[in-house]
Amino acid sequence: MPWPPAAAAAAEAPRHPPPPPPVLNYTETEAARFLLQAQFSLTPDDITAVRQQTYSGWLDSQFAAAPSQTGTAWLDSQTHGTPKSDGNYFNPVMGDWMAWRMMMTGSDQVRKRLALALSEMMVTSLSPIDGFWPPYVIAGYWDMLTANVFGNFRTLIEEVTLNPSMGFFLNTKGNQKEDTATGRVPDENYAREIMQLFTIGLYELNLDGTVKTNSAGQPLETYVQSDITNLARVFTGYDWNYSRVTWQNTAFLPYAIPTTEFTRDRMSVDINKHSTLAATFLGVTVPANAAPDAALKTALDTLFNHPNVGPFFARQMIQRLVTSNPSPAYIQRVATAFNNNGTGVRGDLKAVWKAILTDTEARTLPTSPRAGKLREPIIRWSQWARTFNVSSATGKWEIYDTSNADTGLGQSALRAPSVFNFFRPGYVPPQTQFATDGDVAPEFQIHNETSTAGYINFLAWSIANGYNDVKPNYSALLAIVADSKALLDWLNLRFTANQISPATITLMQTALDANPVTAASTDVQKMDRIHGALLMVMACPEYIVQK
Repeated sequence: MPWPPAAAAAAEAPRHPPPPPPVLNYTETEAARFLLQAQFSLTPDDITAVRQQTYSGWLDSQFAAAPSQTGTAWLDSQTHGTPKSDGNYFNPVMGDWMAWRMMMTGSDQVRKRLALALSEMMVTSLSPIDGFWPPYVIAGYWDMLTANVFGNFRTLIEEVTLNPSMGFFLNTKGNQKEDTATGRVPDENYAREIMQLFTIGLYELNLDGTVKTNSAGQPLETYVQSDITNLARVFTGYDWNYSRVTWQNTAFLPYAIPTTEFTRDRMSVDINKHSTLAATFLGVTVPANAAPDAALKTALDTLFNHPNVGPFFARQMIQRLVTSNPSPAYIQRVATAFNNNGTGVRGDLKAVWKAILTDTEARTLPTSPRAGKLREPIIRWSQWARTFNVSSATGKWEIYDTSNADTGLGQSALRAPSVFNFFRPGYVPPQTQFATDGDVAPEFQIHNETSTAGYINFLAWSIANGYNDVKPNYSALLAIVADSKALLDWLNLRFTANQISPATITLMQTALDANPVTAASTDVQKMDRIHGALLMVMACPEYIVQK
């Protein structure tokens, strides 16, 4: 008899069969296509995780994931906030280093990809920022977006409004009340743009994003000049908040330099510079002598609850993530989720992202030539960097402004040239089939003969050499480099979700095989093949157009 009794019980216990393998809900290609809409790049582990869940469940896990290091924290880690004799306290270039590091690293890809989409609608830019600590000012805006991207739209527009970067960019910073003696009036820049570009747009919209018209067939305007003039009064009296700043003296300057807290703290209001006049806009009145915070609440609540916001926001976010020309039905479904997340909450951004990325129109591979969108250069280069685990040998991430179309990408992270972004959501390339069909193609506003040549040249150089101290790691490809078809298949899945056609793959394979590579080939020959394959894939129209 077995002893002790526990051993006997174990001996007699029935053996349980191993658990069944997890259910795979999607094909590898379907999962890859979803991932390339939701984030910058993918790994086999990402594909497996998506296939073992629903799309919605996978997004829930991403919404719950901890954020990675903020832009401000990274700048601090590099001691960029310590005044140095080289003038770093005025120098914007560390802002570029920060921005590219945010695009190219961090486990929270979905958070960052969606924050980038927001940054291209509610635009501020490093380019015009001057004064103390420009890198920290733009990092403060980026960090605000990543912190609020899974929150509520009402909170987001308040944080955008009071952010120091936005205050500088659209003149809320230092905006003063009217002065009849001098003829001064409040600056109207932010009042105009928060309506035109951030919330309601120029024309009244149906829930499906189509424009409402009057009996003569003319579009109905959402606001007029008097709405701008009145709303501008609400945004007076604000300036950067120095309440937590410590002024630092140095041995190399005759003046003190502030610490960086003001770059991320909400702007503060000076009651003496805030307009006390009544403000009537969009059918709502802020009474005379209202407190600044009460006036701001009324203004933002009015904009947030405007019926245009759902379809206006839905269209632009669909354009950034899925397709340039969403159907009215697609817009309506996303706008409906904005208006009510299913539990009565308006403006729940998690519900909006789910509605966009899980919609039938997003999850069905389109056959129409009007479907999909052009991958913008920031996305392409960030995808390359993440796919090959780029790292900075010095820790500096010394990537500069890449906006030059001749020698760079024609676009650079967080450096839009104006409040209208790098490209307008309604841009139509003239004298093209887009124009004939009545379609828009926003990213084509920065895509032309010059930028195409510049992109290919920049890509050829950076694929082979990296960028200054930032270098890729191609070790994953060395095991398959001798098999040109396997190499191209590896790239096709990860970069396009297998959207490069077999005919194009055959052409690429023929080009690669013209210079055979074997296991015995030199390292230079192997790397040349990898570089050539990557360049062909990333310059291929079937990659540049994402469907």
